[in-house]
Amino acid sequence: MKLKTRGDRTYQVVINSLAVLIGLITLYPLIYTLSASLSQPIHILSGNVVLWPVEMTLNSYRRVFASADILNGYRNTIIYSFSGTLLNVILTIMAAYPLSLPDLKGKNFVTFLITFTMFFSGGMIPSFINVKNLGLMNSPLAIILPGAINATNMLLLRNYFINSVPGDLREAASIDGCSPFATMTQIILPLSKSILAVITLYYFVGHWNSYFEAMMYIRNKDLYPLQVLLRQILLLSQMGDMSEQMGVDDMNTMLIYASLKYAIIVVSAVPLLIIYPMVQRFFEKGIMMGSIKG
Repeated sequence: MKLKTRGDRTYQVVINSLAVLIGLITLYPLIYTLSASLSQPIHILSGNVVLWPVEMTLNSYRRVFASADILNGYRNTIIYSFSGTLLNVILTIMAAYPLSLPDLKGKNFVTFLITFTMFFSGGMIPSFINVKNLGLMNSPLAIILPGAINATNMLLLRNYFINSVPGDLREAASIDGCSPFATMTQIILPLSKSILAVITLYYFVGHWNSYFEAMMYIRNKDLYPLQVLLRQILLLSQMGDMSEQMGVDDMNTMLIYASLKYAIIVVSAVPLLIIYPMVQRFFEKGIMMGSIKG
């Protein structure tokens, strides 16, 4: 469509310029991280890496894939993320679908109780005591089970079922002899791919980036997810910077951690960069349609 006035053209130029500026601001940390992971560590510490790699090398990635602890953490993160996301999505569907049915008695009260947890929670200490009393300490279940359902995602899915899936479909299925479970799995869920993709992405990203629960509940190093190991490397790197300021000469260790932390960040981000484009076409439709009314 051709712009008719000078004001329209000016508006379009301003909007495009802002979009480019915001894009550059957003992309620069990602580009810097990738460039630092491919540069010689001495240039990272000296501040020579600005945009492009300096003296490109793959030594950081060789160290990552040669480390048994990092590979084990990567494996643990994959297991926790996929199994936790599967459990999250199943339980969220099981909670959201009944609450979307118009003839369910007490659904408003149950929805209120779930919504209440979005504003108030027991806190860290009661959560720790609860996990300990359930015998989940030092177990993968301590990471997966406590956050089995997210109230926000459940409400998004519930609202989608109410506002975007015609109730006549449920009635027709019931007349044809479909059980409630068959109606949900064979009719409702296939029509809800967009919102299911959205909440699946939310849950997966949450599990993939999670480290605090593992720090609290896991003591066995073999069960650590990748993000805990990354945090330890970042802390060691900061300690190396402090050692340099205090005059402690441990340059070799500082060089290793300076480049290793960037390589681990890149490696840990790759699965999300692969998954996101697959669900991007569902993202906008799902989040908008699941958030209206309700």
